[in-house]
Amino acid sequence: MDIYRINTPEELLEGNTYPGRGIVIGRTPDGTKAVSAYFIMGRSANSRNRIFVKKGNELFTEPYDASKVQDPSLIIYAAVREFDNNLIVTNGDQTDTVYRGLELGSSFDRALESREFEPDGPNFTPRISGMLTFDGGSFTYQMSILKSADAEGTACNRYTFSYPALNGLGHFIHTYVCDGSPIPTFQGEPERVAMCDDIDEMTDRLWKALDLNNRISLYVRYTDLATGAYEDRIVNANK
Repeated sequence: MDIYRINTPEELLEGNTYPGRGIVIGRTPDGTKAVSAYFIMGRSANSRNRIFVKKGNELFTEPYDASKVQDPSLIIYAAVREFDNNLIVTNGDQTDTVYRGLELGSSFDRALESREFEPDGPNFTPRISGMLTFDGGSFTYQMSILKSADAEGTACNRYTFSYPALNGLGHFIHTYVCDGSPIPTFQGEPERVAMCDDIDEMTDRLWKALDLNNRISLYVRYTDLATGAYEDRIVNANK
């Protein structure tokens, strides 16, 4: 087994009907840009009734048809926010938790100590989070998963991973291993995934690798490490 093998997006996603929500962070092969991506999937009508919307430099989930919203508590949130030299991306309202923690001088992992997995038993969906910290033309990044310690949701296991930014390498964390009842939560370290120099290629490969029936929205952002400027792409299944 090659523990340093870098998988393609297709190898990690194709044939998996439900990895849930996912975060990808890494660096382009040419070393010039930071890559961050976030996607959502959905099985229920409530989950599928969503789109990604940009407001300024931030990304939000919003209902596609407001008249059909059943429970907004776990599906409507800020997914991407900026604070100073940090870019925060998460699968829930813990985006705001991390943002407020940084405002108060705390850190990514300490801010998340106040949160746990989602209260949606029996699945107890993990909260996954990532943060890029830019400094002097480079960056480091962290990823976190908060998941139930048992089938009853009596306690929370907390895992934080910290990475240097290496050319061509990214890490991918998602809420579920695959579909199921209850749905099995993500296991182990974030997966090593290959990055692309071109944002449109990266967006296209991620979107096409996601299950056609369950994919909802995808956001990809490339940040130029020399200038701090970024370009991004949004793909919504609901148009």
